[in-house]
Amino acid sequence: MSAVPQRAAAAAAGTLTDAAVGDVLFTREVEVTRDRLVRYAGASRDFNPIHYNDVVATEVGLPGVIAHGMLTMGLAGSALTDWLGHTGDGTARVARLGTRFSRPIPVPATGGVTLTITGTVGAVGVSDDDGAPCVRVDLRAEALGVTVLAKAQAFVRV
Repeated sequence: MSAVPQRAAAAAAGTLTDAAVGDVLFTREVEVTRDRLVRYAGASRDFNPIHYNDVVATEVGLPGVIAHGMLTMGLAGSALTDWLGHTGDGTARVARLGTRFSRPIPVPATGGVTLTITGTVGAVGVSDDDGAPCVRVDLRAEALGVTVLAKAQAFVRV
């Protein structure tokens, strides 16, 4: 994974106190390979053959092997939490994370596909379910020129 520098929106990495709607917080590129799919399948116990067998994937109408949707969501979430950093006291800063899976990511047998994740301030002055002040961070995940997650949003405690 590599981070692409952005303007110093919201001051330093992980700081949202001065965030404004539209601030781009981070961009991260992640290579999605068949090896990553195998490792994720082992960790998640999701051994659906559409994630490793081209014949099965094409028989069900897919363009070939596709990445797990939850892997894609996890990569987007980890880009955010890596940018946020640690609180030092173990307090979770992400109050809520959600998305819809809008497009599959076809993963070739050799090489990989670049997944680009961008975090942008979508709303300020919002609250989590417990009333704690939050900033809504909108996550955009793109691969092969298309957005693969829809309405990917996180409520982050400030």
